[in-house]
Amino acid sequence: MDRFSALMTGWAAMPHQLRTFTHGDLTLSYEVHGSGDRTLVYLHGLLLDAAVNRRLARDLADAGNRVILLDLPGHGASDKPRRATAHRMDAYARRVIDLLDELGVEKAVIGGISLGADVALQVALIAPLRVQAMVLEMPVLESATPFAALLFTPLLVATHYGAPFVRALSLVARRIPRERLGPFDQFFGPLILDPDEMVAVLHGVLVGPVAPSAEERSAMTMPALVIGHQSDRLHPFGDAYRLSDQLPNSRLLEAHSFWELRVVPARLTSEISSFLDQVWSHSAHSRRSA
Repeated sequence: MDRFSALMTGWAAMPHQLRTFTHGDLTLSYEVHGSGDRTLVYLHGLLLDAAVNRRLARDLADAGNRVILLDLPGHGASDKPRRATAHRMDAYARRVIDLLDELGVEKAVIGGISLGADVALQVALIAPLRVQAMVLEMPVLESATPFAALLFTPLLVATHYGAPFVRALSLVARRIPRERLGPFDQFFGPLILDPDEMVAVLHGVLVGPVAPSAEERSAMTMPALVIGHQSDRLHPFGDAYRLSDQLPNSRLLEAHSFWELRVVPARLTSEISSFLDQVWSHSAHSRRSA
C-alpha cells in the first residue's frame, strides 16, 4: 500500500455518535467519540467542520477521553443562520456553553484549531468555572489580524457580489462525495455553503471580538497547552508564543505545520494525551484533598 492509500485508509469513516441539540432558534450538530467523565470539546476552524478533527478525536478517545466535536453555527451539519450576530466569536462561545449544559457537564477541557482556539479563549473569559483546561492549536491573534483581514475581506466581498457564480459552484461541489477525499475534504466545506450563509459567517467573525485582551488572557489561570507552527501567516508562531507567555499556567508545543496533527499525528497526539492525563489527574487529586 502506498503512502497516499495508507493516508486515505486511516481517514476512513470513524465510529462515533452523531447527535443534535436545539437551543433558542438554532439546532446544532455534534459528534461524540469515546466515553467517560474526561470530556474534551474540540472546535474546528473557520469554514471547516468537525471532520477536520476526527483523527485526533479517535486517538484521544482510544486513550480514555470523551471527545466532543461541535459544528459551530454556519458550519458542517449545524443550522446556518444568515445574520452576522450569530457568528461572532462570543456568540460561538455561548453555544459551547449551551452544549456543556446539554451534556450535563460541569467542567470540560475546551480546545480547538484556529477559530476554534479563539472561541475556546472566549469560553474561558465568559465562563471560567466551566473550563478545566484549554488546548489552543494555532490561535489567530494580534499578529495575524492584518493578514486575516487581507485574506477574508476580499472573500466576503467576492462572495456577496458574485453570489450567482458562487451558488452555481456550490451546486457542483455538493455532488462530490466528500467521504472519498480523506483529510482533503475540508477544502470542499466552504464550497457547499450558500453565498448568503458564507457572507454571514465571514461578516460576523470579522466585525465581532476576535479574542480576549492581553490583560484578560493574563487572568486565565487554568492549565493550557498552546500549539503553534511557523508555516503560514494566518497562524504566526509569534501569536502562539505570546499567548503561551501571557497565560499563567501554559506550555508551548511547536508543530511542523497545520497538517501534522491531521496527517502524521503521533507526536502531537501523544503530547496532548499526556497533557489531558495531567489535567484530570490533578483534578482528581484536588477533589480527594477537598
